[in-house]
Amino acid sequence: MDLKTTYLGMQLKNPIIAAASPLSRTAEGIKKLEAAGASAVVLPSLFEEEIEQEMHVLDHFLQVGTESYSEALSYFPQPEGDAKASEVYLETIRQAKASVKVPIIGSLNGATPGGWIRHATMMEEAGIDALELNLYYVPSDPRQAGHSVETQYLQAVQYALSCVSIPVAVKISPYFSSLPFFARELAEFGAKGIVMFNRFYQPDIDLDSLEIISDLSLSRSEDLRLPLRWTAILASQLNLDIAITTGVHTGQDVLKSMMAGAKVVMIASEFLQNGVGQISKIVTEMESWMQEHEYESVVQMQGSMRQQSVAEPAMYERANYMKILHSFNVDNVPALP
Repeated sequence: MDLKTTYLGMQLKNPIIAAASPLSRTAEGIKKLEAAGASAVVLPSLFEEEIEQEMHVLDHFLQVGTESYSEALSYFPQPEGDAKASEVYLETIRQAKASVKVPIIGSLNGATPGGWIRHATMMEEAGIDALELNLYYVPSDPRQAGHSVETQYLQAVQYALSCVSIPVAVKISPYFSSLPFFARELAEFGAKGIVMFNRFYQPDIDLDSLEIISDLSLSRSEDLRLPLRWTAILASQLNLDIAITTGVHTGQDVLKSMMAGAKVVMIASEFLQNGVGQISKIVTEMESWMQEHEYESVVQMQGSMRQQSVAEPAMYERANYMKILHSFNVDNVPALP
């Protein structure tokens, strides 16, 4: 079977990309992902907060003592701890590019336009093949209008695009009043792809300690339905490559994603749960299904089940909601004891 696909102008041997996770944090981890069969690797995000902290620490050391004596003007103490996050990140890129052949996609995670985005330039110089701009913002001010949030995002995208010549994809959430409109704006600004969707890890409340707690909740195949729906709706309407990155665990999940119109999938939870050896299992599942159903290539199936290609396009909209509610059989509800 021909599993080749393209994403952001990159020719890939299969549509399985290793999503950002602890597995891709080091050059050694990236080598293992390549050996397991990943066609590309997304690095974990370099966060706006890390960069801003680094900038604040550096500014402090540049300023402290400069009025004391002349030698202080050339004294630059090295920041410690997390202040070196960007240096470690860039060195990981350089080491990975020297040891693997698959494309490396850098990731910047932030919420506002600002100087942190300039690190995209350094990442490009270090050798990344593409950039994923991971926009994660939780608007909590009731006085902030929705359009101002979108404007904030678009300004960040515009800034990133001005910093690099490599293709940029934008990782977004599904929480927009008109996702198709916002995606179209991203394309018009110059983004080459969108990644659906950013998983907002929600806090919980510990009833014993009365504290806010956080934990990592990995995805399940059931979570695929939301990005699958929006991929099918957007696939033929926008000049953007679509990557699905939530709920992909099996070969069938990948096949569904391709049929909806995605160019690639990005997998993390499955590898964290069951190891990177799952890549070969997923590929085998794909090839077996394709052979049984007489598909010769991934390209042949891409978009075959998008909204404009199916017999009932309305099933991707309200019709699905109505059909499910009307089909529920109340006779299956357990009776009172």
